[in-house]
Amino acid sequence: MAVQQVFPLSCAVQHYAWGKMGSNSEVARLLASSDPQARISEDKPYAELWMGSHPRGDAKILDNRISQKTLGQWISENQDCLGSKVKDTFNGKLPFLFKVLSVETALSIQAHPNKELAEKLHLQAPQHYPDANHKPEMAIALTSFQGLCGFRPVEEIVTFLTKVPELRFLIGDNATAQLKGSTSSDSQVAASALQSCFSHLMKSEKNVVVEQLSLLVKRISQQAAAGNNMEDICGELLLQLHQQYPGDIGCFAIYFLNLLTLKPGEAMFLEANVPHAYLKGDCVECMACSDNTVRAGLTPKFIDVPTLCEMLSYIPSKDRLFLPTRSQEDPYLSVYDPPVPDFTVMKMEVPGSITEYKVLAVDSASILLVVQGRVTASSPTAQTPIPLQRGGVLFIGANESVSLKLTVPEDLLLFRACCLL
Repeated sequence: MAVQQVFPLSCAVQHYAWGKMGSNSEVARLLASSDPQARISEDKPYAELWMGSHPRGDAKILDNRISQKTLGQWISENQDCLGSKVKDTFNGKLPFLFKVLSVETALSIQAHPNKELAEKLHLQAPQHYPDANHKPEMAIALTSFQGLCGFRPVEEIVTFLTKVPELRFLIGDNATAQLKGSTSSDSQVAASALQSCFSHLMKSEKNVVVEQLSLLVKRISQQAAAGNNMEDICGELLLQLHQQYPGDIGCFAIYFLNLLTLKPGEAMFLEANVPHAYLKGDCVECMACSDNTVRAGLTPKFIDVPTLCEMLSYIPSKDRLFLPTRSQEDPYLSVYDPPVPDFTVMKMEVPGSITEYKVLAVDSASILLVVQGRVTASSPTAQTPIPLQRGGVLFIGANESVSLKLTVPEDLLLFRACCLL
């Protein structure tokens, strides 16, 4: 008898402190909807839902006819289900981790090393860099989603240096003048001036940072109280971040990094060495399997300043939206295909008037999440149809054809992670 290659999963929830609380969290709402037994604690943060086989959150298989209890175990005993190319390229492991994030307070400003640097850091300091892999990430908004991503155009940073004397004080006159002078130069000169400015900021003495930040906070608060709009220096965001991370160097980084607000369905792709931070909102995220993070602020954790300043990509750019392509063969499918081999995310928006929707067969194991709608999934290897509703997660082995019957005439919103080599 053929091995069953399509089955539902129960996924791990991470209760990190930055997550949205209780049923305010999309993670908690998806969980409550998919599992009527789930009890949501309103005083607990529900930060991340992990859909994959990561050892710190291996999904449980919801089918007692399958002897393996978790997805990780099942994959290790059925490696062909990964797809032949994926199996060989990624040594018999699922190459991605798929997540839902619900962010209430800012995550640390961070960047992830490329493969070459990851190997070096892992050898030198395994306590901070637990593996030798790169960690590209993509976030697709489910609700309005705010984040910092990549360096702003130099002109914008220069404007902030003029309007925010506290920032200028930390960076110093020389580095500031160098950046101002680089606006008409070639990109190499601009990048090196930007690196110099950012490095001066990051290497500032802690007590000086605290002092300048409290001056800035006081100035913004007084101006705002007097009814003046401080948005030209991101006043509201600065106060918010300072409240979350008092005296933290990361509060000043908002003047260097692009502030993005993604609408539902919009995405950002974070390649190696691009500084970024998620600030607020709900998203689906897909990443390569790694825990390597170099932090830059908005964090009580270890900050490796020399590595950070050395590794970052100092390419100023305004345009940080990552656009999906519409599928040629399926009118309801958008494909977010980043320039890395580890993962691709598909978004399917199917109108409720359709009675049956066929999920594209791909030569890769994939994980499907139902964000909206109700369906029954059937496939040649599944013995009985699998009911799925909002929050339901389905594992699909490589080359499996899955058909979804809509059980209510409500629009479907599905996300699916896979690896298209």
